[in-house]
Amino acid sequence: MSQQSTLPSGWDVHRFDEIAESINERILPEDADGLLYVGLEHLEPESLKIRQWGTPDDVDAQKLRFYPGDIIFGKRRFYQRKLAVAEFDGICSAHAMVLRAKSDVVLPEFFPFFMQSEEFFRRAMSISVGSLSPTINWRTLARQKFALPPMDEQQRIAEILWSVEKTYRSYDVSLSDAIRAKDSLLTRLTLQGQDVHDFQHSKIGDIPKHWRLATIGDVLESSQYGLSVRADDEGKYPIFRMMNIEDGVIVENDMKYVDLTPSEFDSYSLMPGDILFNRTNSIDLVGKVGIYRLEGNHVFASYLIRLRADRDHIIPEYMNYYLNSKLGQHQIRRYITAGVSQANVNATNLQRVLIPLPPIEEQNIAVNTLAEFDDNILHIREHLEELQALKRYLISSILENYQIEALHV
Repeated sequence: MSQQSTLPSGWDVHRFDEIAESINERILPEDADGLLYVGLEHLEPESLKIRQWGTPDDVDAQKLRFYPGDIIFGKRRFYQRKLAVAEFDGICSAHAMVLRAKSDVVLPEFFPFFMQSEEFFRRAMSISVGSLSPTINWRTLARQKFALPPMDEQQRIAEILWSVEKTYRSYDVSLSDAIRAKDSLLTRLTLQGQDVHDFQHSKIGDIPKHWRLATIGDVLESSQYGLSVRADDEGKYPIFRMMNIEDGVIVENDMKYVDLTPSEFDSYSLMPGDILFNRTNSIDLVGKVGIYRLEGNHVFASYLIRLRADRDHIIPEYMNYYLNSKLGQHQIRRYITAGVSQANVNATNLQRVLIPLPPIEEQNIAVNTLAEFDDNILHIREHLEELQALKRYLISSILENYQIEALHV
């Protein structure tokens, strides 16, 4: 029995250049008037939709032309899983491939899901070149062989997967709407309060008459730089670094560990309600803030500053919300000092940041209101993760069991 006969009935093996063509239409940005520019930075991992873009004025040198229905595939650092279906005319980075399905072999509706399969990315990994920025070469990719189902089955699979994709996009729109609503409410609650009619002028604008304008330093029990020690994959205490701040909270992702003396641990251990501030990072990321709500014996690294609130004057959650608000971030960015490759905000300047301070009772109301929005946002994100997992499972169960056969045909 031949290897190909082990494939399901109607399935066939094709070289990738029989499945798709690489569109190599070059264009200079100055000749791309009226078109949008899509760089790799605009593509989101595992998302088929392009939600961000720039203009040809943002770039120079030749780019690739694409048209609606084309696939933009990030061939450089491909492991980031950046590929999207174009819904408009535009130009894209030469670090991408523009791929167009050959409709006599693969349905354009099916093709992007095939490219999102684990087997496609495993094969891409096996043929990539370069260690710092692994890249896929078209000539090598073109020779790879893949198993595909017959057209009618492709149609059925595509309908199922696009149904999941459309549901995902609907929740994604809901997430964006919820985040915008929260941001708007956050600005109002931390600057104007609720149902307030009497205001006073301050250095940061009009604030309620019964509030006071304070500095972050006024409402701190303490602030402290983190540990300057080497972190390893093993050790007694997990240590948070700047990448552990996500969406205003501290998360246990990609953890490293350190060994400390008991006195060192006492000095750098975190308590619930502590706030970590990213003092050194790129100009875009410096100033990230997150609150610690976890259990365990955690410490923090040197690029972070721990802020411990004086709870007689401010609720830690309120301080965290404020420092993550547009007004709070604007105040922080006034104190950024830029270096050659990184920017910095030191602890002294951080304590100079202005904060409109309502009474504790009003802080509690604001925190509870914003927490309800956070719960809704978390709920939507959980749905999105479930849908993404469902799509991965469907692609895997339908396609990947048969790709190994294609390697031997």
